[in-house]
Amino acid sequence: MGIKKFKPTTNGRRWMSVVTFEQITATSPYKPLTVKVKKSSGRNNTWRITIRHQGGWHAKRYRLVDFYSLDKKGIPAKVETIEYDPYRSAFIALVCYKDWERRYVLAHKDMATWDQIVTDEKTALVSGNRMEIGNIPTGLQVYNVELIVGSGAASVRSAGTYATIVSQEGEYTQVKLPSSEIRLVNKKCYATLGQVSNPDHNQMVIWKAWRSRWMWKRPTVLGKSMNPVDHPHGGWEGHSPIGMKAPKTPWGMPALGYKTRSRKNITNKWILKTRKGKLMV
Repeated sequence: MGIKKFKPTTNGRRWMSVVTFEQITATSPYKPLTVKVKKSSGRNNTWRITIRHQGGWHAKRYRLVDFYSLDKKGIPAKVETIEYDPYRSAFIALVCYKDWERRYVLAHKDMATWDQIVTDEKTALVSGNRMEIGNIPTGLQVYNVELIVGSGAASVRSAGTYATIVSQEGEYTQVKLPSSEIRLVNKKCYATLGQVSNPDHNQMVIWKAWRSRWMWKRPTVLGKSMNPVDHPHGGWEGHSPIGMKAPKTPWGMPALGYKTRSRKNITNKWILKTRKGKLMV
């Protein structure tokens, strides 16, 4: 894998970069595992904008990725293709199980065609194999981490990310997430060995605005460039300062550093150390 840069033949090409896609082996998806997703451009049924900065997109079909695999315990699968997924930063792999059923799974960094993977309570310690997190030795990298037993993988799914098994204690496993947060996970939860594919994704430079529109992103405007009726920072002459001690959201709530996580959140008890290194009591 690597990053491809372009010659500055136009303003849109200057500084622009893309992933080389060397790992990709197929250019079209497996259609039985795709569905069409309706876009609303962030608007409600009266066509008023309820979610800002959404709109303008490229036609694409959503790939149905399997984040459970529990009904395929002990059934080996072979990787047929490695594919690009327009709805996620990581690459996906089309696997064919021994019973001839095909499914999409998240590909790991070194996955290639004809690799064999398996999901079971305890399997070989090979990248791509999925197993109970309580059976994974400390120090190994995992992704596709399940946080609640039976709910499917909900964490560590972005390109290039991985979590680390810190320790096995009693009924729970200590897992260090990519944010450096250390969390307790039930040993019956499942995780996949390895690191998520496409680690160079964060090195890409979008550069031109229309490429962001393909990604369903509309431009973001500074609040101090607006009128007072549109934003708390708006008004005055030109690009004036915001005129207040701390920035606010368009709805008047504190921004930049304001804690939005509820103190009564039921999952707080599973967090041992926050991403800022604060020990939870």
